[in-house]
Amino acid sequence: MGHTCSIMSFSLQYPQFLFPGKTQYATDAAPADLIIRSKINSMNPFNWIRVGKMLADEEYDIVVFRYWLSFMAPALGTIARLLGTNKKTRIIAITDNIIPHEKRFFDNTLTRYFLSACHGFITMSQAVLGDLKKLNQHHPAKYVAHPMYDMFGPQLPKPEAQQKLGLTTGGSYLLFFGFIRKYKGLHLLLDAFAEPQVQALGCKLIVAGEFYEDAQPYLDQIAQLGIQDKVMLSNDFIPNTEVSTYFCAADLVVQTYLDATQSGVTQIAYFYNKPMVVTNVGGLAELVPDGKVGYVVDVDKVAVANAIVRYYQEQKEQEMVANIAIEKQKFTWEHLCNQILQLAEQ
Repeated sequence: MGHTCSIMSFSLQYPQFLFPGKTQYATDAAPADLIIRSKINSMNPFNWIRVGKMLADEEYDIVVFRYWLSFMAPALGTIARLLGTNKKTRIIAITDNIIPHEKRFFDNTLTRYFLSACHGFITMSQAVLGDLKKLNQHHPAKYVAHPMYDMFGPQLPKPEAQQKLGLTTGGSYLLFFGFIRKYKGLHLLLDAFAEPQVQALGCKLIVAGEFYEDAQPYLDQIAQLGIQDKVMLSNDFIPNTEVSTYFCAADLVVQTYLDATQSGVTQIAYFYNKPMVVTNVGGLAELVPDGKVGYVVDVDKVAVANAIVRYYQEQKEQEMVANIAIEKQKFTWEHLCNQILQLAEQ
């Protein structure tokens, strides 16, 4: 949009003993057209002071923080406070979550520490906007739907994507995508997938994402349900270059979350024109009009199973893909940027 921008990233995001995955670092090359400085150490208070003073001296018009977890509040809150001493920079936070999915006793105290250093807020679901108001934040705040992720490459023909994954071309595939934690409800999807009416369809389930908790209970569940030959596990970190392949190979993206604010998975599905089944929690239902681009169901294995069966039996793919092409026009990065600029002026 013609503005000069840079990104301040992490030199250390989590100490390794707290990080549930295999690696915190992307292996693909950084985009050549972005200025990215990896300087924030989440564990070092002297680093927070140094970064905060540096950003204050650089006198940006706007600094946008991304806030998703109270663990980051001390670092980001301290940087924001020091940044605010220049009396010039407008400090805006895009708040993915205010109240974390996995709650801890210190969440509210630390979150208030960060929020009180900001001038305005963008939330990506009405649920998070409500959580923000519960913490008595009186600064300007607005809800803006999460834009589509459009940086994972063009859409591939479904047979080509299936072939790249070593799948049977022309088969029917469901996709569960993203880091695996309890609140994302993979166990619920496995139960639904094992229901007789789903098994009668002959479809298979792709689980693509790194386990952020013990994988063994899920492996045991798959064995107990007798669906080992129907579930494809791809449980390493999925690099950006492979994301399109997984989405393009699937007929339907399923998000059986037990708790949610918003979901980036939904916005990838929109980009690749993939219908969805989502549970009616948090902000998911705001993004997926029921019966139009997918189905919104209760957190119940039979409800999930029935939605999957309905999609295939009623042959909804063509109709829903056409609706997605219309619906996704709401989710643009230009709109988000304009809302940030307007909030800064406000």
